Amino acid sequence: MLAESNCWKRNCKHYLGILQPDGTEMTEVQYCTAFPKGIPDDIAYGKNQHLKPVKGDNGIQFEKGEPRDWLNENE
Repeated sequence: MLAESNCWKRNCKHYLGILQPDGTEMTEVQYCTAFPKGIPDDIAYGKNQHLKPVKGDNGIQFEKGEPRDWLNENE
C-alpha cells in the first residue's frame, strides 16, 4: 500500500490515483495525466510541487481541482 501522495492532498486535477502495472501491490505507483506510467517520487512525496515543467511531464503541470471522494466515485 502506498502512502498518500502530495498530488492527492493538493487536489491536483490531473491526479488519477494508483496504478498496478502487473495487477499486484508490488508494482503500485501513483499516476496522473502528466505521468501515466508513474509520478516521480520527488513530486508524489517530496517538495517538488510541479509548478514548472519537468522532463517527461507531457507539458502538464499542477492545477488545482475540486476535492474528490474516491470512495463514492464508482457508486
